[in-house]
Amino acid sequence: MLTRRAFVSGATLGSLTVFSRTIRAADFTLTQYHNQAPDSPLHTRLVEMWAAIGKDTGGRVETRVLPENNKHPGSDPAVLTMLVAGEIEFFTLMGGILGNVVPVAEVQQVPFAFRSAEHAHTAMDGPLGAYLRAEMAAKGIVGFPVGAFDNGIRHIGGNTRAIVTPADLAGMRMRIPAGKMFEDTFRAFGAEPVLVNSSGIYAALKSGDVDAQENPLGYMNLFRHYEVMKYVSLTSHMWSGFNMLANQAAWRRLPEDVRAIIERRLPQAVRLQRRDQEAENATARTAMAGRGLAFNEVDTAPFRARLSGVYESWKKTLGTKCWSLLETEVGTL
Repeated sequence: MLTRRAFVSGATLGSLTVFSRTIRAADFTLTQYHNQAPDSPLHTRLVEMWAAIGKDTGGRVETRVLPENNKHPGSDPAVLTMLVAGEIEFFTLMGGILGNVVPVAEVQQVPFAFRSAEHAHTAMDGPLGAYLRAEMAAKGIVGFPVGAFDNGIRHIGGNTRAIVTPADLAGMRMRIPAGKMFEDTFRAFGAEPVLVNSSGIYAALKSGDVDAQENPLGYMNLFRHYEVMKYVSLTSHMWSGFNMLANQAAWRRLPEDVRAIIERRLPQAVRLQRRDQEAENATARTAMAGRGLAFNEVDTAPFRARLSGVYESWKKTLGTKCWSLLETEVGTL
């Protein structure tokens, strides 16, 4: 363990005294991954947060914040493996992919559960979120109160046709991330799910390997998906956020006072990022429409009607306690 100390020495050159300063390494050098772009609200607030933590700890903590998962070819699933193995200390990740290690985290992706991003935040900051954090701990992952950054409500964008009814999705090759809830949902709509990591969406749309994708509007705009899409259908079928996660062993190695500073700074960053992301998603529609994309509103009732079997199956998979906590927040599904 190295202590950060500054040593100042001076040498006189004529009438000019030249000072040199040597700074030793911080006590704790940490790595934070996330899958968003360098100009995203998530990256901005994470950089600010870790800078503030460094200052609050007197330079004892230095953290590298690596956007777009540091270009890792395996994207989110591979970086999750790195987190669990202790190769990195911190990562932000949505529940659908976290569900590959913590199955109940898939509850964050239950279709049509949350009316809005704000509604989802309330659930994640309450008893449901506390339950998920306890399940994460059992898998060697630390979650945090008020630790879910926002991504937003998800919609469908693609090249083949506008989506108005579930029948429009029949046979459509729909890009999905690595989550069983996504797969079950789009199969229920008649689509053909195609797993593509987030870093490959643009190329998959451009090449025609997929006909459509689904994501929040801000995400589509930030990654310039408007260059390879023609239609955006406002299905509002799902919410997703970015759970702040820490490797449990690495977290426990940090002194109690450092952990307390991180736990104090994180909710501040989360609330600021949620506000930023809401604005990002709101302005993205106008921005992409201005680039020629056709937008259409969607009646969600016919889509919900296709999901009774999905709800029944996932109620069993997630368990009575998890499903009860969800329905306490969102009503009967």
